[in-house]
Amino acid sequence: MNFLFLNSARRGWGGNEKWTKMAAEALGASHAVMLAYRDPAIGDRIDVEKVRLPFRWEFDPATLSSLVRLVRQQKIDILIPTKRKDYVIAGLICRLTGATNILRLGIDRPLKNTLIQRLIFGTLTDGVIVNAEKIRQTLARSLWFDTGKVRVIYNGIDRERLEIDSGNAYEKPFPFMIGAAGALIPRKGFDFLIRAFARFATSNKSTTDSELVIAGAGPERESLEQLAADLEVSNRVRFTGHLSNPYPMMRACDLFVSASQSEGLANVLLESMALCCVPISTLSGGADELIEDGKNGFLVQYGDEEQLAGIFDKLFRNRDQVEPLATNAQWTIMEHFSIEQMRTDLLEFCSETLDQKQSA
Repeated sequence: MNFLFLNSARRGWGGNEKWTKMAAEALGASHAVMLAYRDPAIGDRIDVEKVRLPFRWEFDPATLSSLVRLVRQQKIDILIPTKRKDYVIAGLICRLTGATNILRLGIDRPLKNTLIQRLIFGTLTDGVIVNAEKIRQTLARSLWFDTGKVRVIYNGIDRERLEIDSGNAYEKPFPFMIGAAGALIPRKGFDFLIRAFARFATSNKSTTDSELVIAGAGPERESLEQLAADLEVSNRVRFTGHLSNPYPMMRACDLFVSASQSEGLANVLLESMALCCVPISTLSGGADELIEDGKNGFLVQYGDEEQLAGIFDKLFRNRDQVEPLATNAQWTIMEHFSIEQMRTDLLEFCSETLDQKQSA
């Protein structure tokens, strides 16, 4: 099979881009894979054959004509878009060329009963990849949508690559380190995390050897720094900004938190578990498909600062519980979330969808 991934993002590196890199490079080991992209900062990080296109809007004639030509010349079988704009573009290209459109949806959001949603997920889509069963269940609530098109394929972790990238030593200024990473935007819940950390830090003055480290960039940084100052914990909440390689920092953490309001199954949570951190996540997306509460991590309600602060306090006071929980978390990733399994599942679903379309 010949694959073409689409990514029209103008800037930034997030979960969609990380998944595209993993999937494209994994499939590229045994199949012809290309990437059509907009931002050089994204294209340069994905090691497959690629072409840069303008991606101005869904019906941009320059992008559409270039893609039609590319699909025909390269005999592309399957397009895999990862952004809403790309969903429309890929659907149109597939209708013009006969290729198969399999979109990837990585966040848990209900479908609205609108003309554009029906067009994208009904008419223009041959298959849908989601990374959590929770997303499939949410899609199923839209009675007009055919969930037979959906396949749950969990994100894989390249353990060998992760070990190499996390190998550099990271200075750990406090003995007990809580980490988090992601775009500094409201949906990621960093304000909730900071408030919970402040509650934990101020409830008992003996916790002065703990720290919260937040890696990532985004428009909320200034307001989050002000929040930490207002709560009088700015000396123990560190913002690193964007880290091109966050893995040494993540390996140094005792706990790692995903505080999002909504997610699919966050890559950063999987990676932290592979690096032997204790994961703590809100009940967003498929977190409960990954974490067994109290066995290999903890689940919390979004916004429950007291609950999250209580987990911090419990593990801070009982350090002997951290290592067994972290070991269980790492074992979960090794057993169920390998890059090899992800590649196998992708190939199987793509092959089935292609066969169904060709035989229709």
